[in-house]
Amino acid sequence: MTFPRKPLLQVTPNGLFCEPGGFYIDPWCPVDRAVITHAHGDHARWGSKYYLTSTPGEGVLRVRMGPDAQIEAIPYGQIVSENGVRVSLHPAGHILGSSQVRVEYEGEIWVASGDYKVEHDRTSTEFEPVRCHTFITESTFGLPIYRWRPQPEIFTQIDGWWRDNQAAGRASVLFAYSLGKAQRLLAGVNPEIGPIFCHGAVQKLNTAYRESGIALPETLYSGSMERSYDWSRSLIVAPPSCNGTTWMRKFGSISTAFASGWMRVRGARRRQSLDRGFTLSDHADWPGLLNAIDATGAENILVTHGYRAPLVHWLNDHGKQARALETRYEGDREDDPAEGATEPEA
Repeated sequence: MTFPRKPLLQVTPNGLFCEPGGFYIDPWCPVDRAVITHAHGDHARWGSKYYLTSTPGEGVLRVRMGPDAQIEAIPYGQIVSENGVRVSLHPAGHILGSSQVRVEYEGEIWVASGDYKVEHDRTSTEFEPVRCHTFITESTFGLPIYRWRPQPEIFTQIDGWWRDNQAAGRASVLFAYSLGKAQRLLAGVNPEIGPIFCHGAVQKLNTAYRESGIALPETLYSGSMERSYDWSRSLIVAPPSCNGTTWMRKFGSISTAFASGWMRVRGARRRQSLDRGFTLSDHADWPGLLNAIDATGAENILVTHGYRAPLVHWLNDHGKQARALETRYEGDREDDPAEGATEPEA
């Protein structure tokens, strides 16, 4: 199979568009009909008239879009018709409610994966390979150097760092993206070590996760304590945009760490003036990308954000037909940079 002359999904000034269906997938401008893979800010933007998302992802999307947004939520695997185009959502394993969008029209099947990871965790539905003719994949960590260690090993490291800080009389400030990564960390650390506090940006999303049925340990809003509170036994989870701000002063003596796939690269921790870095990502690593792509059976691969060129080159050398697709998706980043120095109410 070769790339169709008239693609079923194509990039337009408003985003990835399905012309026969009349809808966009993760548009970067307000549109009439938007199908949303997940609620991160580079994929779910405010202002569209109608949003279609997965049932597990409805709660966090409403937090982002506001109470007045018109959102329809459907279970994974349910097929809806958009002007004769069959559309269904399938687990992407990235964050709560993250989806791959399967689009079928006149015998042609495309899948837009959004962001995804293949390692299962307790806060998202496990990635499901979807057979298709054309697969649109991210490539955030599309270099062979990016290979993740088993997550229990990473959580053991985090727990050990927290205990060491307690023994030294320091608070443990762990930076993590407020939607997805923070909740995954909370579900994985040992809450018996000490009290857990969260920045307001994290805490409001913890509430959405709990309301969606995800079990998280008890967390307290970091702005609710007296000035005299002793933070030295505490774990404080906050967005990375808080690093280096005046918000940090109230915790006294601290040790800082960041949980991210970027911590795999030597020097990343030092450049951000962090004491520790923990390599934990909500995106597929290099083997995960290759395995996910292979499992689709797709001959045609479109590669969006991240290290596109190395992945395209590897796929073309191994019997696929691959090319880069220019989009505005940004991959692994804090999608609400304004949620740093000023802490919103929980």
